[in-house]
Amino acid sequence: MKITPGKINTFMLFKLPLAYFGGVRVKTIAHDAAVVKIKHKWINQNPFKSMFWAAQGMAAEMSTGVLVMQEIEKSNRKVSMLVVHQESDFFKKATGKILFTCNGGNKIREAIEASIETGEGQVIILKSEGVNEDGVVVSNFQFQWSLKVK
Repeated sequence: MKITPGKINTFMLFKLPLAYFGGVRVKTIAHDAAVVKIKHKWINQNPFKSMFWAAQGMAAEMSTGVLVMQEIEKSNRKVSMLVVHQESDFFKKATGKILFTCNGGNKIREAIEASIETGEGQVIILKSEGVNEDGVVVSNFQFQWSLKVK
């Protein structure tokens, strides 16, 4: 299956309904980057009239995860993928549309190739930056992914 935004968004509806109904949508996927959007609305808000941190985390993780899925698909191998650690920083209230961007496609490719060569799992850190409609960074997330060819 070719990884496309439409296919991933449909996948979310059936396999990740919390993300789908929370408004997470894959906007673009390129060979080395992915953009995921989420819009502040009633279902993903906190009591302080902004987006709940976990809703931001779902969108940020998706921006890294779709790149991992894409590189696994390209490798034609069975690869296990798991988030083993996550860190985040918040700078401004998240309201309106937030775009999360990850540019780690090359890191993922290298980690899968290393796992194929060595037979051992690889751990990589992928970063996702959340920017509001005014171009202001509202949050940054780092996900530590473990990848191992089966």
